[in-house]
Formats: sequence, C-alpha cells, structure tokens
Amino acid sequence: MNMLKKIQNWGDQHHPKWLDYFRILLGLILIWKGIDFYINMQTFSNLMRGAFLGTAVSISILAHLIIMLHIIGGLAITLGTHTRIFCLVNLPILIGAVFFINMSGGIFKPYSEFWFSVSVLVGLVCFAIEGNGILSVDRDKVYPKQAV
Repeated sequence: MNMLKKIQNWGDQHHPKWLDYFRILLGLILIWKGIDFYINMQTFSNLMRGAFLGTAVSISILAHLIIMLHIIGGLAITLGTHTRIFCLVNLPILIGAVFFINMSGGIFKPYSEFWFSVSVLVGLVCFAIEGNGILSVDRDKVYPKQAV
C-alpha cells in the first residue's frame, strides 16, 4: 500500500496542465465506444462470442457491464473525478480487447482497431498513475493552492 501512495503522490506533483486535455479526450473516447457498443449490440456480442468468452447469457451480461463501465468510467475520467479508480476498472476490459478480441482479428488488416485499443490502454495506464490533474472536478482535493 505504501508503494501505491508513493505513485499517487508522484503523479500529483508532476502533472502538467496539457496532459489534462488528453485525459478528457480519453474519457470522451470511452464514452463514444460505450455508446457505439450499445448501438451495435448484436455485432458486439458476436465479436465477443467469436473470442470464446463464454455462453450467450454470460456474454450478454458481460457486454452490458462493459458498456456501463465505458460510459460511466469515461464520464468520470472526462470530468476528472475518481480518475485512477475508473482507469483501473477499465484496464481489464482494454487488456481483453487488445489480447483476445483484436489479436485474433489480425493486427495488420485494414481498419484494424488493435492500435486504437493499444493507445487507449496506454492512456488508461498513464492516468492510473498520473491521476486527475488541474482541470478536474476534484482539483481542490489534490491541488488546493493552484489556480486554473
């Protein structure tokens, strides 16, 4: 637990303002993908079924859980509230997307989402360490003396 606290303190002290714009973009991308998955639920379920992730009932529950976590987590990351928690919650989803879904589809095919998923995964890892930043709803808790 001590190591986690050190990482959190380091991330709070070394956070440039321009990095917040990337955090906001990452949150908007998660919201967009959650809505896209909801709109194309049948295709999303077939994609998960093709990755051998379980039966039809568990795939449906898992699909709805992923959609909820993307939309709620994306909103929280965009606003800058509980960023580290929602980045950590979305990490297993993106790890699954990179290694189970996108790797099986061929990473060098035209319009492959592998590199997009890897970019989002790297962003989640980055903000799990870096945290909210100055442009966030929770900035007064972390940055009480700094003005925007």
